[in-house]
Amino acid sequence: MKKSDIGIYGLGVMGQNLALNFNDNEFRVSAFNRKLPGEDNLVKEFMNGPASKTAIQGFEEVEDFVQSIKPPRKILIMVKAGAPVDSVIDQLRPLLDEGDILIDGGNSHHADTNRRSDMLENQNIYYVGTGVSGGEEGARNGPSLMPGGSEKAWPEIKPLFESIAATSPDGDACCSWMGSAGAGHFVKMVHNGIEYAIMQMIAECYEIMRLGMQMDNADIAQTFSSWNSDLLSSYLLEITADIFRVKDPEDDRTYIIDHILDKAGQKGTGRWTALTALELGVPLPMITEAVFARTMSSFKDLRIKASEEFEVNTIPLLKKESLDQLREALLGGQLIAFSEGFWLLRAAKQEYGWEIPFAEVADTWSGGCIIRSALLKPIAASFREKPELQHLLLAPLLKEMTNSVHENWRLIAAHAVESGLAVPVTAAALAHFDSLRSERLPANLIQAQRDYFGAHQYERTDQPRGKFFHTKWKERLQ
Repeated sequence: MKKSDIGIYGLGVMGQNLALNFNDNEFRVSAFNRKLPGEDNLVKEFMNGPASKTAIQGFEEVEDFVQSIKPPRKILIMVKAGAPVDSVIDQLRPLLDEGDILIDGGNSHHADTNRRSDMLENQNIYYVGTGVSGGEEGARNGPSLMPGGSEKAWPEIKPLFESIAATSPDGDACCSWMGSAGAGHFVKMVHNGIEYAIMQMIAECYEIMRLGMQMDNADIAQTFSSWNSDLLSSYLLEITADIFRVKDPEDDRTYIIDHILDKAGQKGTGRWTALTALELGVPLPMITEAVFARTMSSFKDLRIKASEEFEVNTIPLLKKESLDQLREALLGGQLIAFSEGFWLLRAAKQEYGWEIPFAEVADTWSGGCIIRSALLKPIAASFREKPELQHLLLAPLLKEMTNSVHENWRLIAAHAVESGLAVPVTAAALAHFDSLRSERLPANLIQAQRDYFGAHQYERTDQPRGKFFHTKWKERLQ
């Protein structure tokens, strides 16, 4: 039996589709899934189903699976993040040789990847944590891949990863090495945080169209479709326009979107982004508010009760004029979402010593992934021109865009608030911009309050930075 180029451990939706993708690109694949008592035999189902006419080899014993892969063995682990990954590593580790490579393709926390990388490198086993974005379709036809970890593993896995990855608009593979240890999973976490923010911003545009402008689903679909061009062209706008066109199979007079409960789920990567931002001291109001918006949506029963207690009349907006304003608000919000994400990546690069290549991150996200967008091309260009750019909005290209849209964006936020519509992310993104552009913020009062009640001291504007003062406030009043 000819040995395989790569093994896939975990045959869920993503694992199966990645296996098929590798096979399509003429790599030999070994497939395995642990079977517990009472569970379905996923290996048999996969081999008798999607993989039946492929060269993929399926195994029901882990020892046979490992031995079927040519050295240095490359095994892609596609299981749920957390304890399951550690369990798989513990199972595989005694069967591996020095120089073999374990790759975690799930949404693992970067701290876990750091720990696993250190542990395995001590045994001369290379560990790679790779972000995989694009969902089921991306896994099958070309995902965005964000690997990081043991750098000695990169030359071995690079040909495989680049072959199955999506292709950017410029024709390059959407796959770049992100740095050591947990850098790859960190970049994927930030990708998901940006995803949360953009999805919520689009949802708020929908709310403004539906309630503020009294638009029906057909008009909303057409509007999102017309917006999906130029700088706003993106995968998320594309699928959003599609969603509003799909009618309910049980009643073709209605649309599925109108029957979906307004309760959004989340798997944790957005929350990790917000928590990490707090730990690293980076303000991400838009991304954090998007996480809170999903959390608020989960309190459906409470919201129903509160809606019966408070009545706010929605004031319709001027449809034709306001749609143009709304489009510019969405563009401004997306600029902030990407700016926040790259600001956090910059902080992580400094904190953890990772060589995260910002321009290549933007290139990697330009195809295959959920947040792929035309905006990523000027973002990549901005980082190539100035790799250590402190904040994306300071890049000439993005500064010009922001200057052109912020007035209408502000009008939309004001109209929505006046109308009683909940637009937390639209408002938070605007607050980020307004805080950033403010030479002076009212934080001097906060510092005075802190000094008053806790003697925390303050710096003075008329003295050198780093020199601190304390006032005995009550005594000064006597």
